[in-house]
Amino acid sequence: MKVLGALAIFLAAAVLMTGAGGGPGATYVEHDKVTATLAKGGPLAKGANFAVVTNFRTTTAAPEIHEKTTHVWYVLDGSATYVTGGTLIGGKVTKAGLTQGTNIEGGKTMQLSKGDVIVIPAGTPHWWKEVPKSITVYAVNTE
Repeated sequence: MKVLGALAIFLAAAVLMTGAGGGPGATYVEHDKVTATLAKGGPLAKGANFAVVTNFRTTTAAPEIHEKTTHVWYVLDGSATYVTGGTLIGGKVTKAGLTQGTNIEGGKTMQLSKGDVIVIPAGTPHWWKEVPKSITVYAVNTE
């Protein structure tokens, strides 16, 4: 029940952010495209201040901070060790609005797994520290 409640809130937020609901400017993604994208990862919808994607990850990634992007993620499958907060070490701007580093000190380490929801506000250091096998995430990213 807890997972269903979290998923309902997450999907409602996605609908509100995309303007979906049948009105002008709504974004609609047909179920066959959603199913295909969930299987391999990739973009589902994009607007001026949001992106809805599925991410399939099998490896770690450099710690990073997004200046304006907030991530709202729902873990569909798999697991990973994830770190948020703390201080980004060795940070260098790699493109506009994105700083990547080599480590995070003092962050909170958590084990992400199927059914989890995580919200990472803009300006928060975050890091895919370990991905033992794979993880698939439904992501709404806003600016």
